[in-house]
Amino acid sequence: MKSETQGESNHMGELKRGRVILVAYLIATIELTFLFMQLGVLPYLAKSLGLDSVGFGYLQTTFGVLQLVGGPIFGRFADQFGTRAALILSCASGSVFFLLLSISTSVPILFLSRLPAVFMHGLPGAQKVITDLTAPSQRADALGKLGLCFGIGIIIGSALGGILSTKFGIFAPIYIGLVGSLINTMIAMVWIPSPAKSKSEHGEAEHSTSQSGSVFSIREILHLMKFPGVMEIFLVKVFSGFPIGLFLIMFSIISMDFFGLEAVESGYLMSYFGVLQMVVQGLVVGKLSKHCTERTLLRLGVLVFAGVGLGMALMRTVWHYCIIALPLVFAFTMLGTITDSILTKAVPSSDTGTMLGICASVQPLTRTVGPTIGGVLYKRFGVHSFGYLQLIVNIGLFVYLLKSKIPLREQKAH
Repeated sequence: MKSETQGESNHMGELKRGRVILVAYLIATIELTFLFMQLGVLPYLAKSLGLDSVGFGYLQTTFGVLQLVGGPIFGRFADQFGTRAALILSCASGSVFFLLLSISTSVPILFLSRLPAVFMHGLPGAQKVITDLTAPSQRADALGKLGLCFGIGIIIGSALGGILSTKFGIFAPIYIGLVGSLINTMIAMVWIPSPAKSKSEHGEAEHSTSQSGSVFSIREILHLMKFPGVMEIFLVKVFSGFPIGLFLIMFSIISMDFFGLEAVESGYLMSYFGVLQMVVQGLVVGKLSKHCTERTLLRLGVLVFAGVGLGMALMRTVWHYCIIALPLVFAFTMLGTITDSILTKAVPSSDTGTMLGICASVQPLTRTVGPTIGGVLYKRFGVHSFGYLQLIVNIGLFVYLLKSKIPLREQKAH
């Protein structure tokens, strides 16, 4: 009788955890949708305020720097004050972001609207919910499903931004984003609990950095890099996708100059990428993580990335790129998901938020330095230089992963 009661209690706990994870997916989807919605109208708003292409580049760099700085701080905030507080902070920051954007009648206010981006980290917040509520063996699968959120955000956000701005004016998507962000804040306040750590996790508290020092302590944040295997995996995460990241940053120019695409055709290509990401990260990565070890998937992702580099070095038309896009998205999402999963297992459970924040800073880092490095590569060596660099870097990483014995806490899901 006692075992039956305990079984029912465990079942109810599983259902509750499942509902909270679904809410986290919903919050991430809504935030990403509105973010991509404003990205579509931002160039036109900046141009209407008299900002030239150089000034717009500074605007984007400002956003990237703020996200880069804010990622680890946001993660540490989540570890110290809880996932619920962190998600509320992210959604509330999104509301302030859209509020300032809606009253941007001058260039200084437009730059000021970027400031809340330092705490806009809904995706790492959702990842933190998942790492708190899933077993290590299920983590890669659950994190992989966030790719569905990202894909939906790209497709719906890009389409809505264009439709609303065309029919109702350039500020219409921004007003919708403001209302939606306020609703998202309410969802986080009502539906995200403050989950307690399990007993096994309390044993790790003595090694934790989250409970000591300030939220803004750089020393405590960097201390996580000293755990076994963390620095090595993080460097693989940064360098494996860096050349591709440079290419994607320059893609708006490459699509016009090299592929000869119009704006509408570039939009179709972005939608194609969104669908690929939804399918690959939401379905394929999760299934592979149940049958292969994370070490195997890490090596596979790097090897496929090397093949992508070779394909990019040889591509000549947009159709070639559409073919390359499939393994590109596979490797990109595989390495992103697997490295996040490995790194969150390598640190104490009370520091997973900080670790996810550090991981989230990789893309802003690329966006910050990318326009300069990517511009030089493209101007001096052409579009194929990105492919050759991708090939060389990932062959080196693959050889390193084969020879090294990086300690990993890995389990296959049963």
